[in-house]
Amino acid sequence: MKSTISLYFIIFSILFMGGKAQAQDWPNLNKYQNENTNLKPAEAGQKRIVFMGDSITEFWSVIDGEYFATKPYINRGISGQTTPQMLVRFRADVITLKPTAVVILAGINDIAGNTGPSTLDMIANNIFSMAELAKANHIKVILCSVLPAFDFFWKPNQNPAEKVIALNEMIKNYAVANNIIFVDYHSAMVDGRKGLPISYSNDGVHPNKTGYEVMAPILEKAIAIVL
Repeated sequence: MKSTISLYFIIFSILFMGGKAQAQDWPNLNKYQNENTNLKPAEAGQKRIVFMGDSITEFWSVIDGEYFATKPYINRGISGQTTPQMLVRFRADVITLKPTAVVILAGINDIAGNTGPSTLDMIANNIFSMAELAKANHIKVILCSVLPAFDFFWKPNQNPAEKVIALNEMIKNYAVANNIIFVDYHSAMVDGRKGLPISYSNDGVHPNKTGYEVMAPILEKAIAIVL
């Protein structure tokens, strides 16, 4: 177990610090620039879906790559990112790819303070802005709840659990008010401490393969409705 946690920490640190080293590219627009340029137009009848998010999204393709293998899903997660960074790169990494829909899962790194202090309103507004940009460009939106977290291994003792719950309520209320599909991972994955159980995560924040296998059918139901 300790070795697995260490591996997560090493991967997270390399990806996150790599972004820090490129301070001139704060939103990390370079990460997917080549992939975006070389991406072929969607085939006739193909309904492309872009996944926008942070490490929880990025690692999904690594840990449970089979989920993406046979589907027109494009992963545009970047480890360590906060919602203002995602908002800046939303046009390059989502809109220009002309997807049918976008899945937005974001906010946990804002709560951790990865790019400085953020209020819940600030976090929510960035998520809402991404949703509105998508809708303005005729892209359907799926908004996801933030996964439960009892603590952060890279920034401990911040007591994020209640903030996650409050942010999820804000996202859910916005989704209902704007006729947007809301995916509730939190209720399906939370433990008695209001965190992510060890059965679903090796570090308390990132899902393991079992965790992603819990998430996949929940999301697939939402995708079926949207499409």
